[in-house]
Amino acid sequence: MEPDQSSYISYAEFGRRFLEYAVSEQRIADAFGELAGAAFDFGPIGVGPGRLAKVTAQVELARPHILRYIDAHISFELTIPLHVDLVVDLAVDRSRFRVDGTVHLHLTARTADPLRVVIDIAEPRPSDVRVNVASATKRGELLRVLASVDHEIRRFVARYVAAEIRKPEIAAVRNIDVASRLDAAWKL
Repeated sequence: MEPDQSSYISYAEFGRRFLEYAVSEQRIADAFGELAGAAFDFGPIGVGPGRLAKVTAQVELARPHILRYIDAHISFELTIPLHVDLVVDLAVDRSRFRVDGTVHLHLTARTADPLRVVIDIAEPRPSDVRVNVASATKRGELLRVLASVDHEIRRFVARYVAAEIRKPEIAAVRNIDVASRLDAAWKL
C-alpha cells in the first residue's frame, strides 16, 4: 500500500529521526552495560613521599546511568558508579578505606563516510573520576592525604576505563557500518 503523500518527510528529517532512533539511551546502556559488574584489582603500587606506602585495591563498577541530550548533536553523559576496597600498607601498619565514586564519560553520536554512525567517546582523565574516600580513624585520614590516595585511585580508574572502551567488543558498537547492514537486509 502506498503511503499518503502527507506522511512524507524530508531526507534531512528522515536522517535526524533515524539517528535519534539508532542511538537511543537503551542501546547505549546495553553497549556499556558490559562494564557493569566488572571487577579488577590494582597494586601494590608505591605512593606518597618516597613511595614507601603500598596501595592495593579491589574496584567494582556498577551499572551506568545515562542522560541523552539532543541538540545540534546527539550526546550522552554516562556516569558509572564505582566501589573500591582499598588498603594502604606501611609495612608496620595497614589502613583500610572504603571508597565510593563515579566515572564520567562524554559520548557524541556522529555520522561519517561512507554511511556510518560513530559513537565518539572522550577518553576519561583522572578529573573525570570522582571519589569519596572514608577512613575510620584520624590516622587513616592523615595517611590518605600524605600518600595521595585519592589521586592514585582517580588515575588508575581512568586508565582502566580508557582501556576497556578501546576493547574490540566496545569498539564494534561504537562504529556502525549502516551501508553494509542495509546491503545485507536487501539480499533476497
